[in-house]
Amino acid sequence: MKLAITYSILALIATIANIGTQDLVVRLYDGTFSLLLAIIAGTGIGLVVKYVLDKRYIFRFRADNAAHDGKTFLLYTAMGLVTTVIFWGFEFGFDHLFETREMRYLGGIIGLAIGYYAKYQLDKRFVFRSATA
Repeated sequence: MKLAITYSILALIATIANIGTQDLVVRLYDGTFSLLLAIIAGTGIGLVVKYVLDKRYIFRFRADNAAHDGKTFLLYTAMGLVTTVIFWGFEFGFDHLFETREMRYLGGIIGLAIGYYAKYQLDKRFVFRSATA
């Protein structure tokens, strides 16, 4: 139960970083493809924040060296591609259906919550398996 609570808190931190970055990008740039740029930027920031938090506090992973850490991050990112489809589907879907910033962010939050649950399962099984075995 403690792990689930910790994971939820860390996922919330990464969600705030993601949505906060999106909001900042949209406020700074309102031109062509601003929404896509904002979502890509938020996804990137959220990915890095989540990786750092997960490897330290959830999986207690220690890389042997920088190359090992880089390889682990690439695998972590690859697993994230699957869950990014879920996240983006909800966010773009809510944006299309409701056409408001608030509902788009709600869709993003819902998509991130579902995606983070799936991501934990993938990371535990494929990315940090040696750390949790």
